[in-house]
Amino acid sequence: MSARDYVGAPVSDRLNLEEIIQGLAGDLKALRAGDISVGDAQARAMLAKQIFNGVRIYLNGISILSGAAKEAKRELS
Repeated sequence: MSARDYVGAPVSDRLNLEEIIQGLAGDLKALRAGDISVGDAQARAMLAKQIFNGVRIYLNGISILSGAAKEAKRELS
């Protein structure tokens, strides 16, 4: 597996994964406190599942594309 490029920004930052995970943790706390219903919690969990499915597809695509990429040749002037 190739090394990750953290020069620009980690993938987790670009996709706001920390915010999504914190939101899910907040939903769990709200559910336990009785602030949201079980149905609301389930709907939010299903949305999160779809977001993470998209993240998985994104990461697989990046992996496939980077694996198939050819190194660019530099011409010396």
